Amino acid sequence: MEANTGKVSEAAVGTGVLLLGLALAAGAWVVPSAAGYGGVGPNFLPWVVAIGLAACGGMILREALTGGFRDRDEPDGSPQAWWPGLAWITAGLLANAALITRIGFILACTACYLLAVQGLRRAAGQAAARPASLLADLATGLLIAAPVYWLFTRFLGLSLPGLTHTGWL
Repeated sequence: MEANTGKVSEAAVGTGVLLLGLALAAGAWVVPSAAGYGGVGPNFLPWVVAIGLAACGGMILREALTGGFRDRDEPDGSPQAWWPGLAWITAGLLANAALITRIGFILACTACYLLAVQGLRRAAGQAAARPASLLADLATGLLIAAPVYWLFTRFLGLSLPGLTHTGWL
């Protein structure tokens, strides 16, 4: 009975990912496709993500229907969720939403990354509040957010909130 329940839940995960990919494709369908500065339009990335999600969902579903997930490790970690970690991640998302128009995309996303990683580090039992960890997380957040901002604003020609009007911050 336990193995059958596992296969049903695995098939449900695959179906959910596949449906999410199809829903994103439906959304990408209505985004204008007029080519921008780099020769690609604003619907390019949504289509890439939609196709990737649908492909992953299809592979997960195929795996679940042909015998279930094989050769997987037993789950490790706590059997219970650690709710303070969820609170840290939620705080990061809410901070991003609240600050993005005030301090710009790069700094708001860096703050989101910093808070989310703090929640994950604390959930894993790591010493998250150490200055070295905070500085590394801050630098990593900047190294992720800045190129994403520049990719969207410079390459795709989309406008994202910036800290200055130069287009670089």
